[in-house]
Amino acid sequence: MASIKVKFRPSSVDGNEGSIYYQIIHERKVRQLPTNYKIFPKEWDENRSTVVSPLKSDRKNYILSIKERLRWGMDCLIRIEHELDGKGLAYTADDIIEEYCRYEREYSLFNYMEEIITRLKLNGKERTSETYRSSLNSFKKFRNDKDILLEFITPEIMESYQAWLKKRSVASNTISFYSRILRAVYNRAVENGITENRHPFRRVYTGVDKTVKRALPLKEVRKIRMLDLRKNPALDFARDMFLMSFYLRGMSFIDMAFLKKTDRQNGYIMYRRRKTGQPLIIEWTKEMQLILDKYPENMSDYLFPIIRQSADDERRVYHNASYNINHHLKKIAEMIGITMPLTLYVARHSWASAAKSKGIPVSVISEGMGHESEKTTRIYLASLDTSVVDRANALIIKSLK
Repeated sequence: MASIKVKFRPSSVDGNEGSIYYQIIHERKVRQLPTNYKIFPKEWDENRSTVVSPLKSDRKNYILSIKERLRWGMDCLIRIEHELDGKGLAYTADDIIEEYCRYEREYSLFNYMEEIITRLKLNGKERTSETYRSSLNSFKKFRNDKDILLEFITPEIMESYQAWLKKRSVASNTISFYSRILRAVYNRAVENGITENRHPFRRVYTGVDKTVKRALPLKEVRKIRMLDLRKNPALDFARDMFLMSFYLRGMSFIDMAFLKKTDRQNGYIMYRRRKTGQPLIIEWTKEMQLILDKYPENMSDYLFPIIRQSADDERRVYHNASYNINHHLKKIAEMIGITMPLTLYVARHSWASAAKSKGIPVSVISEGMGHESEKTTRIYLASLDTSVVDRANALIIKSLK
């Protein structure tokens, strides 16, 4: 049997924090397992080998969190020692430490999510992997890049995370989105037997609020179209991509970026939505051609000058282009007095709003945008003549003149 204890090593500099470590003794061999926890001498009880929080201390929550982690660490080390002992094989104190370190690597939130993200990419689920990546990056910022074991994710931590996001004016739906991703990861860990379910998400919001209106009226879209931006190519390009999305029945920017030249045939754009896989056909109009003619022919296989050359980092190029265009669209909004945040996604909302204002049926709008619908609606849409949608789109584009 091994002897496992928690120890405190004071700093050699008076007034500085000391270090906490685990001491493991087995077969007269003494080993130390360091931790990242730092405390002052007054916060250590030598008789009980535990951390304590002095009265009226502003470090109370910090000390309590260390106490919980040390308790978990001791339980983990003892469990590992019992498992090794139960196998009836010879083992050393170093074996206990090695197994503990492996457990920390595999059962930490950051490492566990990285493993899931890698698996999603290998399975071709690139967009899903990106949503997991953005959620992980957000939580990393909250934690100041300090990893946390899945065992230590508590309701208090998740509540603090949501409060942290709110202070940074993150939208409610975005906060809920991050929390739902983290909850999915946690539930997977529970299913895999990595941690017990402590229900850390029971006090945080994971619903969906009604989306704030993000559509521009046609008169505002017309103002954007009429702007003379020839002296500012970056703004001009951002405006053109916004209008192109609008002309293409609110096509999402990711679908625009990855449109191939071969997708344009016989006066039509034929493609599948990357989000749903739904096939769509859009009539290619002179307004679209006028924008495309402004730019030198793209040397890559892609139709628009967004991804200019085929490479391994096309997703990164797409993300950078999206960021830059949205940044310049906000400047365009200021130029014409639009108070709402102007982004590429507004073009999609604006087309739907314009179509509705023209009395176009919701079923036609849904078909035009490639929306997933309820089963009964999809039965109707499956037989809808695409020329109906093209006529509706022509009517909308004509309204901008």
